[in-house]
Amino acid sequence: MLSPENLKKLEELKKQFPTSKALTLPVLWLAQNQYGWISPETMKEVAEMLQVPLGHVYGVVTFYTMFNPKPVGKYHLQICTNVSCGLLGAEKICDHICHRLNIEPGGTTPDRRFTVTEVECLGSCGTAPVMQVNDDYVGGLTIEKADRLMTDLK
Repeated sequence: MLSPENLKKLEELKKQFPTSKALTLPVLWLAQNQYGWISPETMKEVAEMLQVPLGHVYGVVTFYTMFNPKPVGKYHLQICTNVSCGLLGAEKICDHICHRLNIEPGGTTPDRRFTVTEVECLGSCGTAPVMQVNDDYVGGLTIEKADRLMTDLK
C-alpha cells in the first residue's frame, strides 16, 4: 500500500494528468521510491488504484529500465553496453565490476550492497562508456574509475 504521503502526492498528480493511464509512470515512480522495487503485488495495487489493466502496468515496468521488477542492492550499477559504450570497452568494464563483486550481470551481492545490470542505452552516448549509479550518471567510465567508485561506495 502506498504511504499516506505518496497517496497525497497521487491526489496532486491526478490534477496534472488527463487520464488514469497517463498516471502510470509517475505512480510507479512513487511506488519504487517507497519500496525500492516494483513487486508483482505493487503492480497489481497500481493497476487497481488507477483502474487500468494489470498487463498495462506490467508492460510499463518491464519496458522501462528505470523500473526494477526485482529487488536491487543499495547501489544499483546500470552499465550501458550498447553500441557507443560497447565500442569503448563497456563490456570489459562490466566484466571487471562483476568479477570484483563476485556476481554475474543481473546479480546482487550477498550483503545487498550492489546490483549490477547491463542496460541497452542510457542516452548519454557523448560521455560513453557510461554507468548509472542509482539516479546519477558516471561518464567516461574506465576500470580504474569504476574501482574508485566502488571503493567510495563501500
